[in-house]
Amino acid sequence: MNQNAKKPLLMLMTSMFIFGTIGIFRKQIPFSSGMLAFSRGVIGTVFLLLLIKVRRRHFSPIGAKTVLWLAASGVAMGFNWILLFEAYRYTTVSVATLCYYMEPAFVTLASALLLKEKLTVKSGVCTVTALAGMLLVSGVTRGAAFSSGEYRGVLMGLGAAVLYSTVVLMNKKAAGVDAYEKCIIQLSAAAVIMIPYLLLTEDISAITFSPGSILCLLLLGIVHTGIAYALYFGSMDGLKAQTIAIFSYIDPVVALILSALLLAERMSMLQMGGAVLILGSAVLSELQKKSA
Repeated sequence: MNQNAKKPLLMLMTSMFIFGTIGIFRKQIPFSSGMLAFSRGVIGTVFLLLLIKVRRRHFSPIGAKTVLWLAASGVAMGFNWILLFEAYRYTTVSVATLCYYMEPAFVTLASALLLKEKLTVKSGVCTVTALAGMLLVSGVTRGAAFSSGEYRGVLMGLGAAVLYSTVVLMNKKAAGVDAYEKCIIQLSAAAVIMIPYLLLTEDISAITFSPGSILCLLLLGIVHTGIAYALYFGSMDGLKAQTIAIFSYIDPVVALILSALLLAERMSMLQMGGAVLILGSAVLSELQKKSA
């Protein structure tokens, strides 16, 4: 490997490892998903702004229309976090994570239906394979998820995947914008939209903070958002797009391993087969996109 690519690759792998621990971390935090999403947006925004200031980078001018697209994608990102955090509450980290990684299949379908992009045979097969894997992971084929109430987690995980697909598609309208600036706009928009959501859904006066809970929020905002995004975006200039896409699947692999080791979560043989289908089809889809 090129010596110059080793540092960006290490940054990318570190960011993916951090993202892979979010589900484990969420299981230990007593706050609502809305509060977690708000904290993540606010603290992540402040961290990235400080990082830009320390590096003495200057903001480039961005058109009003592009800012609106980014703000809208930030709103989708905020609700995407809520659904994902709720999925972690209602089902296992492994199942929620695999539901979330249906995003490539949803992007493929949406691109074909909404953007009129050509659906190749390979991408179609990958999408169908991922959907088949999702049926196995969810437990629908044996009635387990729906009889246990786990279906809520499955549906929320899939909803989070749909919203993240929306973010991906919206980002196509903001091509050429600096990655850090794009992220700051999205994170701040996610934080702002969480304010009315929290006021409508929670009794703010009843929320209590302890040193431990404040530390958890700071870790979620600084480590899992600010540092992770900084490493992720900082790796992009030194790596090929295909490398970034493939190594991004460190995230779900780490989540699956840690959920088994730390939370003693177990997957059936059918669910493990579904996991292979989902992650395998996603990786093959990325490979075929770059070779097309």
